[in-house]
Amino acid sequence: MTERRVYALDLVEDAGLIAAYEARHAPGAVWPQVIAEIRQRGFLSMEIWRLDARLVMIAEVAADFPRPVQADLSEAAGAWEAEMDAYQRPLRPGGPKWTPMARMFTLESDQAPA
Repeated sequence: MTERRVYALDLVEDAGLIAAYEARHAPGAVWPQVIAEIRQRGFLSMEIWRLDARLVMIAEVAADFPRPVQADLSEAAGAWEAEMDAYQRPLRPGGPKWTPMARMFTLESDQAPA
């Protein structure tokens, strides 16, 4: 069984930083240890979408998410996150970097009677 999770985050509103952030996430640019850590944690798929300085992450996670991660992978992911801090800002001051979003509508649950 999987679960879909959606998160939001803002980038620093600076065109140069946004371009650099996108370059850091281009195919093959994310450190292999970070990709391994993401998968080991239980992410089955992940997409990040951007509109201006707003990011939305859509992820499918395993039923046992979050899973424990090897220390060396966790260390590499921590270094990556520290680097990403220069580009990112939480939606709410003092809040988590990636803020979980709540689903408020699904097309499937709003079917008209036959």
